[in-house]
Amino acid sequence: MDQNNDEGSLAQVRHVVLILSGKGGVGKSTITTELALALRHAGKKVGILDVDLCGPSIPRMLSVGRPDVHQCDSGWVPVYTDAEKSLALMSIAFLLDDPDEAVVWRGPKKTALIGQFVSDVAWGELDVLLVDTPPGTSDEHLAVLENLKKHRVDGAVLVTTPQAVSTGDVRREITFCKKTGVRILGIIENMSGFVCPHCSECSNIFSKGGGEELAKLTHSVFLGSVPLDPLLSSSIEEGKDFLQSFPDSATFSAICSISQTLLSSLQTA
Repeated sequence: MDQNNDEGSLAQVRHVVLILSGKGGVGKSTITTELALALRHAGKKVGILDVDLCGPSIPRMLSVGRPDVHQCDSGWVPVYTDAEKSLALMSIAFLLDDPDEAVVWRGPKKTALIGQFVSDVAWGELDVLLVDTPPGTSDEHLAVLENLKKHRVDGAVLVTTPQAVSTGDVRREITFCKKTGVRILGIIENMSGFVCPHCSECSNIFSKGGGEELAKLTHSVFLGSVPLDPLLSSSIEEGKDFLQSFPDSATFSAICSISQTLLSSLQTA
């Protein structure tokens, strides 16, 4: 597709946000899903572009199954998770014949697919498009950036866990952002403490504060922390809307606060 078409597919998208992590297993896709739901509950039209080619888990988290992807004149039609069409999703998982199939592709094929994902999806009007990327700093990230920069990338949200091993990997992600000219919108510390399912007390079973300390050291915004919450885990496993089901939980408050801080940051970008 030519550049005009690239711009056209994202022409009505107000803000594009990358969700990055330095390593796998930090809950990046969970954070992407919950941020999208929080933004939707705040009255925003949201899209998720799931380009985590080796682990496309967001369709399961949103309980959309394996729908057929249709095409219209302006490209692929995203899958909508609700009747109001306020949350749109496009994922590599929709294009695989078998959900257990491994994506064993070389770099050029991955890069070409990412280019198609970015340029050929008919998103329509969106307030925010969240891009769930693979962990690390690989060819896929460069492909996403090269294709999205024809439009505009507002910045990146970095997800870490409190431990030094994870925050060390996120430091490299920060370096990647600086080298590629991507604004860091903030850092989220996930798995920050464990919420007891019986008494709701939060215990720091790993450690706490690593993400906030990293934000201070790198002069980045600390968006907030999200605890390990069995209610959130079960909601994700069952494809249920945690924010709708548990509005009185501390985790609900944390996610909503992060989404509001992110929105404010986008509006001043």
